[in-house]
Amino acid sequence: MRYEIKGDTLPVVICHLEAGERMITERGSMAWMSPNMKMETSTNGGFGKAFGRMFSGEAMFQNIYTAQGGNGLIAFASSFPGSIKAFEIGPGQEYIFQKKAFLAGEPGVNISVHFHKKVASGQFGGEGFILQKVSGNGIVFAEFDGHVVEYELQPGQQIVIDSGYLAAMSVTCQMDIQTVPGLKNIVFGGEGLFNTVITGPGHVWLQTMPISSVADSLRPYFPTSSK
Repeated sequence: MRYEIKGDTLPVVICHLEAGERMITERGSMAWMSPNMKMETSTNGGFGKAFGRMFSGEAMFQNIYTAQGGNGLIAFASSFPGSIKAFEIGPGQEYIFQKKAFLAGEPGVNISVHFHKKVASGQFGGEGFILQKVSGNGIVFAEFDGHVVEYELQPGQQIVIDSGYLAAMSVTCQMDIQTVPGLKNIVFGGEGLFNTVITGPGHVWLQTMPISSVADSLRPYFPTSSK
């Protein structure tokens, strides 16, 4: 499988498949494809894995596209202005994604639910304590909100992130929640009560425009219903 990612704020990944090669995606992610791509909807691993994907923010059923009778082409578009990143998955290369980050991937890639050990992280971390763990073998494409900034953390090195800005991290990283110090900072700072703290070693991907922040910014402009 060869791929190319095109577009800046509204990206799409175009995958070029040889005969018999397959791609797995969430429903509604396919943008265009060649006529010889056959689609099949499946739980992809049984209802156990399907329920796990559902809890991680994805649909229970996935669409499997196969190139039949020759080379095929299929494109997957981002659902929100942002970025599409490709991850090579294999032994020692497993990652934790934010909920609903999975866009498409090769059949050898596994998407499962990842529960954070500390419930406080889920209650106050902005995006919930249920995340996606990506393992197996193959290439997976993830969609993030806004532009992406990356950091490589050394063992014990930390970065403090406002809620919702964490897009992905290596499975070797640790995530915790830290209370914003000072009552005045909490009341008047406008940054909320808690920050997410990521501790290395590992790689961290941060997104610049979380959809939750966009929703909060637009909410005052939505008309309120009156009876």
